[in-house]
Amino acid sequence: MEKVLTTPIGESEVRELKAGDVIYIAGLLATARDEAHRVLLERGEPFPLEGLALFHCGPVVRKRGDSWEVIAAGPTTSMRMESLEPEFLRRFKPRVIIGKGGMGEGTLAALSAVGAVYCHFTGGAGALAARAIKGVREVHYLERLGIPEAIWVFEVERFGPLVVAMDAHGRSLYAEVGATVQENLERIRARTKEG
Repeated sequence: MEKVLTTPIGESEVRELKAGDVIYIAGLLATARDEAHRVLLERGEPFPLEGLALFHCGPVVRKRGDSWEVIAAGPTTSMRMESLEPEFLRRFKPRVIIGKGGMGEGTLAALSAVGAVYCHFTGGAGALAARAIKGVREVHYLERLGIPEAIWVFEVERFGPLVVAMDAHGRSLYAEVGATVQENLERIRARTKEG
């Protein structure tokens, strides 16, 4: 299934999604890497995150007059946020987390509990992502965290394609692929011992 979700995204919309679905985001998308997660968990949210998409990203931006231009916005490896993401999801309830590489069991359980999904965005496609960003709405903690770690709020139009890799029903494509790889490895080892 391919679908465009417009923020704020409702819990019921997310619970209809299944691992393997392809989605696009329209509306507001906020960035947050590990330092931004820590600041938000310590200080609270400077703007409502519930229903938004959260992108694990350190964008490349430049100032043009009084506004910001996004040059590239590729995903950060999401496992960096695994120790923080479960609490973040429970407190702030973003409905879509976007990154690369997947996340762990703690996040998978939190996605199910709050009604959210984790979506994979292709690494190395930062210029493609930037084309879907129509403007910078806000930036938070820029002086404290610097450009890549600051919290950027982008207005986006058809941001994606994003593959739902971990859904709100406890299914993870990463875990499934890992299990298949392990089974194949065991078969190879067994054949090697026989031969």
